[in-house]
Amino acid sequence: MTSVEEKTIFEKIINGEIPADIVFENDIAVVIRDINPQAPVHVLIIPKRRIDRIEAAQDGDTELLGKLLIMARDFAKSHNLTEFRLVINNGQQAGETVPHLHIHLLSGRSMAWPPG
Repeated sequence: MTSVEEKTIFEKIINGEIPADIVFENDIAVVIRDINPQAPVHVLIIPKRRIDRIEAAQDGDTELLGKLLIMARDFAKSHNLTEFRLVINNGQQAGETVPHLHIHLLSGRSMAWPPG
């Protein structure tokens, strides 16, 4: 945590304080189904170590960030997803609602460009 803020909803999920539909977990991250899915497949890949947002990432976070992308790849492969979109929001105007970096993986429908 970068400040003395309250725990985020993701930290509460990681700590088992509130339930979530966890589809995968390891020592680095959890993967949960989004509660407001924007595609037939919509999961969030959330690192257990909180980084508020991508702009707050440090050079020392390179390995963790790379592992999160590999987790996204592995999730897609294990669910036979050959076409998918990865999204990281940074700031409220970009759609960030939880100040805890996470990757959205969306699949199962055609996606427009540019996104909304």
